[in-house]
Amino acid sequence: MKPIVYVTRTIPEVALVLLKQYCEVVYRDEVPPPKKEDILKNVVNVDAIYCTLNEKIDKEVMDASPRLKVIGTMSVGVDHIDVEYATSRGIYIVHTPGVLTETTADLAFALMLASARRIVECDRMIREGKWKLAWAPTMMLGYDVHGKKLGIIGLGRIGVAVAKRAKGFNMKVYYYDVTRRRELENELGIEYMELSQLLKESDFISIHVPLTSETRHLISEKELRMMKSTAILINTSRGPVVDEKALVKALKEGWIAGAGLDVFEYEPLPPDSPLVNLPNVVLTPHIGSASYDTRNRMAQYAAEGIIKILRGEEPDNLYNRDVVKIRALHSVKMI
Repeated sequence: MKPIVYVTRTIPEVALVLLKQYCEVVYRDEVPPPKKEDILKNVVNVDAIYCTLNEKIDKEVMDASPRLKVIGTMSVGVDHIDVEYATSRGIYIVHTPGVLTETTADLAFALMLASARRIVECDRMIREGKWKLAWAPTMMLGYDVHGKKLGIIGLGRIGVAVAKRAKGFNMKVYYYDVTRRRELENELGIEYMELSQLLKESDFISIHVPLTSETRHLISEKELRMMKSTAILINTSRGPVVDEKALVKALKEGWIAGAGLDVFEYEPLPPDSPLVNLPNVVLTPHIGSASYDTRNRMAQYAAEGIIKILRGEEPDNLYNRDVVKIRALHSVKMI
């Protein structure tokens, strides 16, 4: 019999076709994420779960699925999965690192440019019929991006990709990471700084860290007050990395000049969020990887990881590599 995989919501066809070749697929073909009770009902007899970052795969879900071998998520981040519990149970987790790097870096730079040059404000001014003068010396002034100082928080794959783009704009690039990357400093011509110094020095700050207990509210009131009044904050990582209440205050009171945000503490962003009415912030609805090519690659990569695990192979997109040792210990005990 084929192993059974539960797919929590509508995914690109390329992944579905691949899964159906090797598995019996329980497919919830709906765009919104499922409710918790729907997940619990559908995972009872499955060998695999194919999920996205919007579904919380916790102890309760895993315990409802005694046959569960692998969780595949169509995301790089795994903060929606109880990784520690999955590993303790010998459940593999596969994700999609690498494939969305360039696309997310593109968006980070797009938000930087749009925020600095007030693109959204200008577009709105024209559409609302408020463009009255053909040209004026002080109309819609913004900030240059070229030649400025960019501070990158988190020098993983996406952080590196953003640094490479910045060099094309002749920017001076600083970075902060828990691990200093000296080889990349030489290769990319970038400079390491402690977080406080980076915040004080940079004209633009772009965040590229995973969401963990250590990074939650990494940027809060204290950090925002360190930034230049002309600085712009870009976040394409995870919303809770930035204290949203503090950011609203900073934007309203002019501690910083602006922000470009693709992620938020609560998603979808509530319509009554103060961010919606602030002119100095550009908002996008968590679209960092939202290109046709990239989403197809992500979907396929997650499916391939699930299939390899079910076939007894170790995929290169395995997240919790300690699970291999756990499963080996379980096997020894069984013998």
